[in-house]
Amino acid sequence: MRIPLIAFAALVLAGPVTAADSLDARIEVLARTWDHVNYEVGSAARVDQAASLAAQADALSKQFPGRAEPLVWKAIALSTEAGAKGGMGALPLVKAAKATLEQAEKINPNALGDGSIYTSLGSLYYQVPGFPVGFGDKGKASAYLKKALAVNPGGLDANYFYGDYLFRDGKYAEAAKALQKAMAAPARPGREVADHGRKAEAAALLAKAKAKLG
Repeated sequence: MRIPLIAFAALVLAGPVTAADSLDARIEVLARTWDHVNYEVGSAARVDQAASLAAQADALSKQFPGRAEPLVWKAIALSTEAGAKGGMGALPLVKAAKATLEQAEKINPNALGDGSIYTSLGSLYYQVPGFPVGFGDKGKASAYLKKALAVNPGGLDANYFYGDYLFRDGKYAEAAKALQKAMAAPARPGREVADHGRKAEAAALLAKAKAKLG
């Protein structure tokens, strides 16, 4: 019987770390599992599977308190769980994701080497409602997203989320430029599922931006 990817990830992440099974290898497992949960799992199952992934990343972060990477994936999984859940029930999850990212930033703001912390914080700040409901802040969103682009100017996620931010702000021409950069981003080995899914999102949003421009 084939073991579901989320269960396989739990088995891999729970075992002892050896020379052949390094922390970096486990970070790759978190990444590939998130790709599956976000792009290949139906919305009904995504809440539970994202929560499971967040718990696995949290356990790994406790094994390696000096490393920021597990915290980044914990925050990303929490954000995915929040997006799948929606409504007021998502607010505690996005607040926890923000706090986790801020913790990771203090340890190593360049964790994962692609501006992920800045991209994730920026996306939270423009997608979460502002005061008094949430902590949303367009100025902070812009600042974090620009930091991500400074680190990774040709990156898929950095350009996609900046494009999404600009689109929501009514800056359709600038959004289109960012989304075109996202679609031209280089492939990430082992992240084919995420690359395909994110570029499809970028293409759909680019079509909307062009429609707005007439």
